[in-house]
Amino acid sequence: MYEIYLTDFSPGAIAESGQCFRMAAVAHGWTVTAQGRYLEIEPGSEPGVFRFSCAQQEFETIWRRYFDLEADYAAYRNKCLKKDKYLRRACAYGQGLRILRQDPWEMLISFVISQRKSIPAIRRAVEELCRAFGEEHRAGRRVYHAFPSPTALACAGSRQLEACGLGYRAKYVHDAACRVAEGRLDLQALAGRPTPEVQQSLMEVYGVGIKVAQCVLLFGYHRLEALPVDVWMDRVIREHYHGKFPRSYRDCAGILQQYLFYYARSGQG
Repeated sequence: MYEIYLTDFSPGAIAESGQCFRMAAVAHGWTVTAQGRYLEIEPGSEPGVFRFSCAQQEFETIWRRYFDLEADYAAYRNKCLKKDKYLRRACAYGQGLRILRQDPWEMLISFVISQRKSIPAIRRAVEELCRAFGEEHRAGRRVYHAFPSPTALACAGSRQLEACGLGYRAKYVHDAACRVAEGRLDLQALAGRPTPEVQQSLMEVYGVGIKVAQCVLLFGYHRLEALPVDVWMDRVIREHYHGKFPRSYRDCAGILQQYLFYYARSGQG
């Protein structure tokens, strides 16, 4: 176990913020399956101290970047306009949230699955997909499955995909997998392209609309200007911003959106 003091870091808020579906609260803390690895996080003996089930080298080379720990999120919160009391309350409530640096492929499939599903239902479907098609690994006594490769999902039949709880989304997942496996959609190459071009390429996938594309941009490519609008954010924007999100927040709209989403969904707002 590697123990470290971290400021502005809340695994609980991150796990419940709707950006990842393989991070969950457990009795002793939180578990994360990402980067082909399995990680456990526990609160330490003092506030702000956390224990990670990995060596220091793994934490520094993999998890520090994954959790975006080098970024100054207080600076993002300070961009809130003084008159924007709702956002200020949301930022205070969600302090410790961070935008994870996740895999674009995993985000594409996860958010295709997410359409018209609750977060618990998305978690179940993603986990079933991983158990059925992901490679099996061990971390000590723990058995876990990596996220399935594009080839594994492209070779799966529609009935097999539907059996994972995907329903009508199975055909969307299969189309995305075939595009990536065959090289028609190069997710790695898109990382170096302008945001509008990345969005356009993503939306060529069957079943990918503006909301899913924006989620992949934000959570898979760390494009902080992306602003995914689901039913929660649509309500927030209508009720608190007269139907239009402030342009002054444009460069970090995705981060501020996470605070707003988490706050609205909590029932506190």
